[in-house]
Amino acid sequence: MPSATPSHTLLPGAPDSPVILHVPHSSREIPEAVREGLVIDDAALERELDHITDAHTAELAESAARLSGLAPWRFVNRLSRLVVDPERFPDEREEMLAVGMGAVYTRTTHRGVLRPAGFDPGPLIERYFRPYARAMTEAVAGRLAAVGRVVIIDVHSYPSVALPYELHGAGPRPPVCLGTDSFHTPPELTAAARDAFADCGGTGVDSPFGGAYVPLEFYGRDARVGALMVEIRRDTYMTEPGGPAGPGLTGLASALAALVDAVTG
Repeated sequence: MPSATPSHTLLPGAPDSPVILHVPHSSREIPEAVREGLVIDDAALERELDHITDAHTAELAESAARLSGLAPWRFVNRLSRLVVDPERFPDEREEMLAVGMGAVYTRTTHRGVLRPAGFDPGPLIERYFRPYARAMTEAVAGRLAAVGRVVIIDVHSYPSVALPYELHGAGPRPPVCLGTDSFHTPPELTAAARDAFADCGGTGVDSPFGGAYVPLEFYGRDARVGALMVEIRRDTYMTEPGGPAGPGLTGLASALAALVDAVTG
């Protein structure tokens, strides 16, 4: 199942930076062999990509990296999350399996059919998910070896109005949602993010989305790995659902750079 597009890219930052900006959901790219396994037509696929893609988040991370005093590293998914979602658990631990959106989605954001009944996710897991996970694990290990610590900042976006697939969509939808982990997100990391995004309309914690991504080799085991998810409400910087970026992106990039600087130390 070859792909002309690399499934992920590690963009080096400063040798002594502990920060990795992780951008997992910014791409719309789907290899043709994967497209053949989706049951929706091209028009429906474009609509689904509008809803599911965290549009312009790769641009946001790139701008923040340029503005940071010490450039962070960036790990960017070059393929759509409709290929695989690298942030899901690849097994029964994943709560999104309840709506057909585990590591390999079988349902759409509106709970329609995306892949046929009985679809085997195994080949996609082996071809895309596991190599991505290994590469991210190596990126984290590299920062630990070089600096002795790492802070993963996940860069996401989310719609202003809840979509049917959301399991926790009834809660607050602040301009910036900070996703935390009880082991990997110390209070000072959350506080630094609140300060950095203070002028972006307000922050909330773990609603409508919670948690933070850490490669499984380190998850719950290595406190030198810090992690925070930054979920930016899309109406603050773009035309929803899949339109162009607006002027709000500039301020958000400055805020993200301020967070990078704060946790770089």
